[in-house]
Amino acid sequence: MGVATGKPGRDCPLCPRLVSYREALRVKEPAWFNAPVPSFGSVDARLLIVGLAPGVQGANRTGRPFTGDYAGVLLYDTLTRYGFANGKFDARTDDGLELFDCRITNAVRCVPPENKPTTAEIHTCRDFLKPTIGEMKKLRAIVALGSIAHYSVVTAFGAKKSKTPFKHAGRHDMKSELGDIAFFSSYHCSRYNTNTGVLTPEMFRDVFAKVHAFLDQK
Repeated sequence: MGVATGKPGRDCPLCPRLVSYREALRVKEPAWFNAPVPSFGSVDARLLIVGLAPGVQGANRTGRPFTGDYAGVLLYDTLTRYGFANGKFDARTDDGLELFDCRITNAVRCVPPENKPTTAEIHTCRDFLKPTIGEMKKLRAIVALGSIAHYSVVTAFGAKKSKTPFKHAGRHDMKSELGDIAFFSSYHCSRYNTNTGVLTPEMFRDVFAKVHAFLDQK
């Protein structure tokens, strides 16, 4: 298990509830990935997207962030529109999709029951998020999808939550060893949020339009 590298082992033992759920899924669905989902994209990217956690029939099944469930449809379509991805997203790891100047990870790497990680699990998995951020030497912008991912990033940077509140289309400047990082936030692109109108495709695209404009100036 590589906490220092930001890469949990396939049988990471740190969260007992998640381990138990993972083992049950391995019995029920032995052909699925059923392990901590690795980050997708190059460490040389200037943009990092941080999601919540793998979906049980999404990334937990396929082994690639936002692949296999609805959330990936809007995310990868948006990334393609702004030049951060290329190829046809077909919800499979062999669909040929590539990321450009972009990397995707999750605040919690293992699938949680009902897609709801506990506070302790979020805290534990932050030990993998920190080195994931730290190894990206060209990092200039982060997009957090949802409040849990937002505050996990805030804590990873040692910033105060009260001074870095979550807001859709919000932006903060974070201090790091790499220099200032532009930190953007969005409502999560889940089916629930889009079906209820909490997040529209236009709202989501607007966030990435701002990110694209920011990086285009660099």
